[in-house]
Amino acid sequence: MRQITRDRNLRRKRRVRAHISGTAEKPRISVFRSNRYIFAQAIDDAGRKTLMQFSSLHLKKAKSYQKGKKTDEAKKVGLELAKKLKGKKITKAVFDRGLYAYLGRVKSLAEGVREGGIKV
Repeated sequence: MRQITRDRNLRRKRRVRAHISGTAEKPRISVFRSNRYIFAQAIDDAGRKTLMQFSSLHLKKAKSYQKGKKTDEAKKVGLELAKKLKGKKITKAVFDRGLYAYLGRVKSLAEGVREGGIKV
């Protein structure tokens, strides 16, 4: 059963990934969601580099951290990633949800990136 689920997830990830690609001017924002944290990174597929990354783990290390809902933390991660991207003068990006459905934490991360001023 576990192997079937893993294969299904891998097929979904490849299907999503086949249609999107990032560049230095318009990077791909990839999302990884664990049970406790959420991670997002901006990737330049043409140059094969990770431009920057941010996660809820980084939020936890901040002095002003207050534990909240996971969706709220995901939105904060999106806002912080957008702030970092704006610092590098990047205004557009492509969102890669990977094998996750576009709802919950993944959706709130994307909304956070948009609120931060990045066109996704």
